[in-house]
Amino acid sequence: MSTGQRVNEIPLGCEFLEGILQNRTSQIILDRFSVFGIKDWWLTAGCLAQTIWNIKANRVPDADISDYDLFYFDPDTSWQAEDRVIAQGAEVFADIPASIEIRNQARVPIWYPEKFGVPYGAVAAASDGIDRFAYQTTAIGLRKDADKDGIDAYRIYAPFGLAAVMEGRVIPNTVLPVKKVYEAKVARWQRTWPDLVVIPWPEEER
Repeated sequence: MSTGQRVNEIPLGCEFLEGILQNRTSQIILDRFSVFGIKDWWLTAGCLAQTIWNIKANRVPDADISDYDLFYFDPDTSWQAEDRVIAQGAEVFADIPASIEIRNQARVPIWYPEKFGVPYGAVAAASDGIDRFAYQTTAIGLRKDADKDGIDAYRIYAPFGLAAVMEGRVIPNTVLPVKKVYEAKVARWQRTWPDLVVIPWPEEER
């Protein structure tokens, strides 16, 4: 389990957190899930990056964010166990007018090969899912500790750092061979955030 870093221990961490908390939906999710009873979890992926991009573009912080991803880890890989957490989350977030996707990362290796055609590998922590995003730029997790206050309550997991997301540069992460996934997603992002600088997926070595 990765505990991430304190906000003031990671370059650009304070600026990043300040931006994310301008998105009221993200703030509510972090507050409520912190007392949910799960230790290993992260709010992650596009919702964080897109909040920053919206702010940089002088847009409403939550504009055009289609969903909010919550990753957690539970060694119980049964569908029933994950479904219980999803159902509980639906109750906790029932008043939020946004799609919140809660997924047990321990279950990803079960369905990923059939959906994407490549093996995923073993998972031992929620952060493993963040490590395998197709984009270094959005490989970021943020969570809040319920027993702390202020900036000390937050932890950031950012294996590739925060510079790319703060600068609007989309960089591929080639740990999995998912070039088509990368290209399709960044094409959608560019239609909404045209100022993004997209680094192409590297050509395969011949």
